[in-house]
Amino acid sequence: MKLKQLEGLLGSLQQFSNPKVELEQYPTGPHIASRLLYMAENTFGGISGKVVADFGCGCGTLGIASALLGAEHVIGIDVDSQSLEIASKNAADLELDIDFIWCDIKNLGWRDQSVNTVVMNPPFGTRKKGSDMEFLSIALKVASGAVYSLHKTTTRDLRFDVPQLYKFHKKKEVDIAVDLWRFVP
Repeated sequence: MKLKQLEGLLGSLQQFSNPKVELEQYPTGPHIASRLLYMAENTFGGISGKVVADFGCGCGTLGIASALLGAEHVIGIDVDSQSLEIASKNAADLELDIDFIWCDIKNLGWRDQSVNTVVMNPPFGTRKKGSDMEFLSIALKVASGAVYSLHKTTTRDLRFDVPQLYKFHKKKEVDIAVDLWRFVP
């Protein structure tokens, strides 16, 4: 699948209608999601034929991108049941078979590394300090191959578009600088 085709399909996905600020719910836009997964697959061979878990999957964007790029099996995990309903609908609309699990990542209990690749856009830790590191710590225990994760920074070139979702947001949209990290356990 070509990068622009992947980005176009991801652009058609339904996103949060009532995001929860306490969960730091921001949709992973189609531009950054397509590039993250395209790089994971075409540079490192980390998606096609692999078992991929999308931690904090929200509306399913990263997991759906993984399925579209040929993942053998995709598992989306989120603590918010409403997000999982949207993710399920998004996957069904594209006729993709993805398992969604309603679970707090901290209570996951997986430790056997049956997952090859973890992809995630974890909470940045602006509401609950250290939540991004909790996600990363668990992902490194679960993934046998690699973890691809977006993390907030003020010094890098990747930009994450954050639309005006909450009352305290003053601007219609703002770019947040993020790093894409690839970790190999």
